[in-house]
Amino acid sequence: MSKVARIPGYQSKNPKQNRGIIGDREIRFKCSLQNVILDVLRGRPGWTEVPGQQTSGLTQTGNQSRPSLQSLPPIPRNSDGDWDFYWCDREWLHQNYDTMFLHEHQKILHFRNHYELTRKNLMVKNLKRLRKQTEREQGKTEAQSFDFYPTTYELPSEYHIFVEEFKKNLGIIWIMKPAAKSQGKGIFLFRRLKDITDWKKGEYQPLSDQTRDVPETYVVQRYIENPLLIGGRKFDVRVYVLVCSYNPLKVWLYRGGFARFSNTRFSLDSIEDTYVHLTNVAVQKNAPDYDPEKGCKWSTQQLRKYLAAKHGVDKVQKMFKAIDNIIIKSLQSVQKIIINDKHCFEMYGYDVLLDDDLKPWLIEINASPSLTASGKEDYDLKFGLISDLLNVLDLENRLTGKEKRIGGWDLLWDDGPIVADDNMDCTPANGAAVSTPNSYLGCFNDRKKQLREIYLTAQSVKKS
Repeated sequence: MSKVARIPGYQSKNPKQNRGIIGDREIRFKCSLQNVILDVLRGRPGWTEVPGQQTSGLTQTGNQSRPSLQSLPPIPRNSDGDWDFYWCDREWLHQNYDTMFLHEHQKILHFRNHYELTRKNLMVKNLKRLRKQTEREQGKTEAQSFDFYPTTYELPSEYHIFVEEFKKNLGIIWIMKPAAKSQGKGIFLFRRLKDITDWKKGEYQPLSDQTRDVPETYVVQRYIENPLLIGGRKFDVRVYVLVCSYNPLKVWLYRGGFARFSNTRFSLDSIEDTYVHLTNVAVQKNAPDYDPEKGCKWSTQQLRKYLAAKHGVDKVQKMFKAIDNIIIKSLQSVQKIIINDKHCFEMYGYDVLLDDDLKPWLIEINASPSLTASGKEDYDLKFGLISDLLNVLDLENRLTGKEKRIGGWDLLWDDGPIVADDNMDCTPANGAAVSTPNSYLGCFNDRKKQLREIYLTAQSVKKS
């Protein structure tokens, strides 16, 4: 066994040859998905898969495999359980959480009511509430720090308020989105009220038919008509955020990520063309001229270098600070609402759009960002992302608990902002060092070297 392979939590090139016991026994895991996460878990030294239920009865939904609910029986109350770590499906959690007894050692994906942040209507509702509270307690200037999401209304409940706003701004473009769907499903743009007549029809009639379904909730947002374009194409940025606790709030930000580009040049003349306006891979891969080999992605590191060269380091650094603000403010908006449980963790996928003034706008937050790879670079990114997430959770108890960086994850907030150490340098394209917050989105990351160093340091500290 090589020296590198002996370091706990470090992924060797041939992990199956180096599997071994970590501590007094192997860590037992379950996983309800069949994509990159399962590869990471199966290849992790000292981890063993619980046979049976976790991948049985899989049904394909979108770009992720999910278990049918009928195939996964609830865990009995007071069950000892046969796993230490469970990367579970959201629907499975909703069905089982309230009847589960979790032991001290068990970790499970998702907080019970994670949807308070990831349903589009609830996300905006919670942000509006915290903004009003901030304005009341700290003044209008501080409340302006919440100016990062488009004007938004929930339909059908706020339809009449929306109509009033619509009439004040005739001619602008609005975008309609189902509150609880992903991958671009059900989204359309419009300029005229009559364009949503069919959607509205029947929504406000008396419920004489008691069997009629309740109308699906939508949000309508003011469309960002001046997105930043690269090569004439619109894009947004996927940012990964790990929350280990809501009370106190503890947040990690992943250095890696990607920009997702539309496959067609941007134009406001064709608002019905989803290939122009929606950057979701699930949408773009169906474009007639889509090239699966090239894809439509840049790494966040590529994006940062490009923007720094074109717009200057200072302006780009200000933009990334604004993204940090979006992350913290959005999490604080649900901090008192989320049912905090020390057994739970959450990995969010933030979708952020940049306008032509480099202002970031929060588009949505995903509770289950896709872990299906669209190519080799995407696979490597997501493999490192999940591997380092497991390193942060540290079920092997190999770290000191005081680390500010673990692989590609940087500790952004721990009941307050985290200040970077002097030796945690990140240099943009022109060589200027970033400022003091422990935030390095899009910066170079030699994660394997860093992991070796922190594990060796942690071992020395524990021995002493």
